Order: sequence, then structure tokens, then C-alpha cells
Amino acid sequence: MTIRLTFAAAALAAMTALPAAANAPVTKEEACGYEAQVMAAVQKARLDKVAQDKVAEHLVASSHAWPEQYNAAIPGMVDYIYQMKRRDLKANDFGAIWNQQCIDMWDQRQQMIKQLNN
Repeated sequence: MTIRLTFAAAALAAMTALPAAANAPVTKEEACGYEAQVMAAVQKARLDKVAQDKVAEHLVASSHAWPEQYNAAIPGMVDYIYQMKRRDLKANDFGAIWNQQCIDMWDQRQQMIKQLNN
């Protein structure tokens, strides 16, 4: 499915953007949950017709539950979501998709992060 293939690219962009503090020991459920919250917020911003170049500013200024370091993932997620067709955004919960695929790919992501940091 196209969503899954482009998700991998977005996941790589998001996780490499996260500072080392974001990769500190947290459970995969916590980390993926925070990332999913960011993704859902980006999706909502797109559906609310926030201009692509204003999304990061819009989300950082909003009240949100994720730790500040997860804001670094916003640009990669914005690029991903703003490439999607609006009908796909209306038909899919990208926060839930992100959360599940993040959990499913957790071990691979950790290996990639380790390699990137070496």
C-alpha cells in the first residue's frame, strides 16, 4: 500500500530529526504515542487548511501533550501529510497508522538510530 511505503520515508525523516534526548530510554509505546500525537496534529492542521509553511509554528504555539523534543519531527511529518490527497486524509487516521507502524518497526528503528549515531 502506498501509505505504508511513504510512511517508511516519513518515519526515517522524523526519527533522524529527533534529538538524542527524544531517543532516551522511554518505552516504545510512549515514544510511538508521542510521535502519533504529532502526526495526528499535523493531519488535523492540514484538514483545517493551515498553510504548509505555517504548520510547525501553529503546532508549537498550540497546547499539546507531547514533549517539546518531538517538535523536531514536525517538518518531516508535514512533508509527508501535505503530499497526501485530502480524501486519503479524511479516510484514514494517520496518528493511529503511525503509532501501529512505529511499534511494529521499533527494533529496526532502534538499529537505524544506533547506526546513525555511530
